[in-house]
Amino acid sequence: MIATDQPATSVMPEARYEQLVQAVVDYAIYMLDPTGHVVSWNAGAQRIKGYRADEVIGRHFSLFFTAEDCAQGRPERLLLQALEQGVAQDEGWRVRKDGTQFWALAALDVIRDEQGRIIGLAKVTRDITDRRDSALQLDAMRAQLFQAQKLEALGQLSGGLAHDFNNLLTIILSSARLALTSQDPERIRRMLEHIVDAGQRGTQLTQQLLSFARHRQLNVARIAPVDVVASTRSLMEHALPQGIELVEQLQANLPAIEVDAGQLQMVLLNLMFNARDAIEGQGRISLVIECMQLVGEIEGLQGRFVRFDVQDDGQGIDPQVMPRIFEPFFTTKPFGKGTGLGLSQAYGFARQSNGAIRVASASGKGTCISLYLPACPEDQPLTDR
Repeated sequence: MIATDQPATSVMPEARYEQLVQAVVDYAIYMLDPTGHVVSWNAGAQRIKGYRADEVIGRHFSLFFTAEDCAQGRPERLLLQALEQGVAQDEGWRVRKDGTQFWALAALDVIRDEQGRIIGLAKVTRDITDRRDSALQLDAMRAQLFQAQKLEALGQLSGGLAHDFNNLLTIILSSARLALTSQDPERIRRMLEHIVDAGQRGTQLTQQLLSFARHRQLNVARIAPVDVVASTRSLMEHALPQGIELVEQLQANLPAIEVDAGQLQMVLLNLMFNARDAIEGQGRISLVIECMQLVGEIEGLQGRFVRFDVQDDGQGIDPQVMPRIFEPFFTTKPFGKGTGLGLSQAYGFARQSNGAIRVASASGKGTCISLYLPACPEDQPLTDR
């Protein structure tokens, strides 16, 4: 009788699967029974959570949750969701054997037998603490960049604001002097009304400025485009020279959009600053806002979108420069006149808001920058205006 070696392919599929699972060290892969108790444990689970198999098999998987999550019933809700829906996902803090915590991305999938009965659940957990920390750092950097852009915009606005405040003070001082020297009660009353009116306009301007400059957390909310345009216009009017006209064309009954109002106002101001700087002498800046239906022609976007067009009749963009206009810190302006962050911030805002931004320009004929933002569903009314 001739003896032959057993071929590698004869290893039972279950054994090969077990070898595969045990070879994975970047993921905690283990099984639970339908009540949530651990029935298997791989090398990745030991590395991430710190428990050996003999220390954890037979114990409830709530062992890995924080005391606060356990008190709120989070493990039970996750288990119930998986049993009812077949799958459940969760992200949050988990606790290692030594008491340290890590940020976990976890998934639970129901396992059924041949008759369709639930016999257990497959649990996969990954430690994504580093990824979460990186995301938080990126958010902090974005917030700092946003605040830096605000400071730059305030610098752009300061000249016009100083001029307007000077005019208001002139009205107040002149009216006060006239009132002091007048003996006519009616004239004194008119002078006092001028003083009150100028003071109220100054107060409104200061409030708008403080509202725009105030450092606050980014807040995504459902807003009306017309409201953002009104507040942006009141600031932009102070930064335009006399020879440049600002024209608005807003479609009636525009749908709401869900974005951060402060970021959108910052983007519109940056686009208008660029339009202003592109005009030599007299010219016009147009802000056109309308709702439109996209079917994939703009970066594959589909559905209802609100389009913000900022048009100017300036010198246009050099075709050789066009491919670089969204690059951070790229600018064609003289030193000290711009940071090169305005358009890159507008691009990032559009992408973050599930929208898009497009530029059309011709040398000597002007530029149109179009910002597309998703419209809220028609059955979602505005909560705050």
